[in-house]
Amino acid sequence: MPNPVRRFYDRLARDYHLIYADWNAAIESQSRAIDRIVRREVGAPPLALLDCACGIGTQAIGLALRGYRVHATDLSGPALKRARREARSRGAQLTFAHADLGDLGRSVSSTFDVVICCDNSLAHMMTARDLARAARSVRARLKPGGLFLASIRDYDRIVREHPTFTPQALSDVPGNLRLSFQYWKWHRDGRTYDQHLFVVRGRGERWTIRHYGGLSHALLRGELGEHLRRGGLAKIRWLMPARTGYHQPIVIARSPAR
Repeated sequence: MPNPVRRFYDRLARDYHLIYADWNAAIESQSRAIDRIVRREVGAPPLALLDCACGIGTQAIGLALRGYRVHATDLSGPALKRARREARSRGAQLTFAHADLGDLGRSVSSTFDVVICCDNSLAHMMTARDLARAARSVRARLKPGGLFLASIRDYDRIVREHPTFTPQALSDVPGNLRLSFQYWKWHRDGRTYDQHLFVVRGRGERWTIRHYGGLSHALLRGELGEHLRRGGLAKIRWLMPARTGYHQPIVIARSPAR
């Protein structure tokens, strides 16, 4: 991924959990939804699973607690540091490494039954070349017949509507109200947008605001599917939230069997 993406997530690592009203509940619900899909497509854990864009551990920690042998990688050092700390605090057994999604082989030599890339990480692949590198990188880390699973925002709908604000996440804990929301400024191409995430915290007369800015590309499902196919993956299918219970559309694909 480009360096601006790394800087965005380096800064956001301390506050990433605040994009959810209840991050612990998100760890549970997201791992449950992914586990159901993996069991149906591949089988039951223990399976070797690579989370190649783990962030602070939202999916990786939950899946490790469900019995998967998880290796978690990310481009952001601060995010990895926090993921390790969060995993230890929950008794989750998994390993971590610093790796670029577009060049996983530089840091990861093993192959896996499952590779996941969730929470819209692929939207930071700004060019066709970036996406092609990511698809080939993922394919090389899958065992023959292995499963790739990624989640991404519903950009097929979003590009029709071009929203400028996302729904807010609100958490009201004793002594501390927390609110997060995003403002999107669309570029003229209608597909690229500046992403401005605001985190507001406080109570009474005392408030703080933190801002995190990044860049994303509204990647359509057909486009992503074609890039995965060109990268050597097959049997590409989309699973929508109404079916999976996950908060974003999920694409699954298979590494060809020998």
